[in-house]
Amino acid sequence: MLVDMVIDGVDVPEDGTEPVDHAGDLLRRVAGGDQGAFARLYDMLSPRVFGLILRVLVDRSQSEEVLQEVFLEVWQSADRFAPNRGQGRSWILTIAHRRAVDRVRASQASTDRDVRAGFRDLDVAHDGVAEQVELRIEGEKVAQALSTLPDVQKEALTLAYYGGYSQSEIAALVGAPLGTIKTRMRDGLSRLRVEMGVTT
Repeated sequence: MLVDMVIDGVDVPEDGTEPVDHAGDLLRRVAGGDQGAFARLYDMLSPRVFGLILRVLVDRSQSEEVLQEVFLEVWQSADRFAPNRGQGRSWILTIAHRRAVDRVRASQASTDRDVRAGFRDLDVAHDGVAEQVELRIEGEKVAQALSTLPDVQKEALTLAYYGGYSQSEIAALVGAPLGTIKTRMRDGLSRLRVEMGVTT
């Protein structure tokens, strides 16, 4: 007897048929105001979402705050989820990553202001501030370049680098052969390098 796997709200049938996106189904019900569906969605995905946020922010208390912000946004904007553009889980992880990065930027901007004020008082130049600004600009370039990729490449890279999934897990989640996922990631990374002007 074939047994299905369930990975973060996606039923992955062993018989090779299309995976069932339970998170996407729940999102459609949440869009209609179903609080029970929202509770199930939170229970299903909050550990994975929290893990992603924590990897970006490191600080546990800030990560908990951002987790709540993410699910508030999910509740308020579930009607914007488009099933034809990817899995429900990917949509929520993308929101989580964006929120976490926004929090880092806000914290960094505050720190940068304090550092600039401190160094003005000391009248000392500091290269660290310039390095932080360069890193932030680079992160924004990556986000912009990622938005130019085809949806299938963007989904694979988002799941791998922001969601922490292995290539095999991504293949199971999106219902594509492992070789296809490897190709999507390779081609996506190549396009990112071109978009960002990186030469190898």
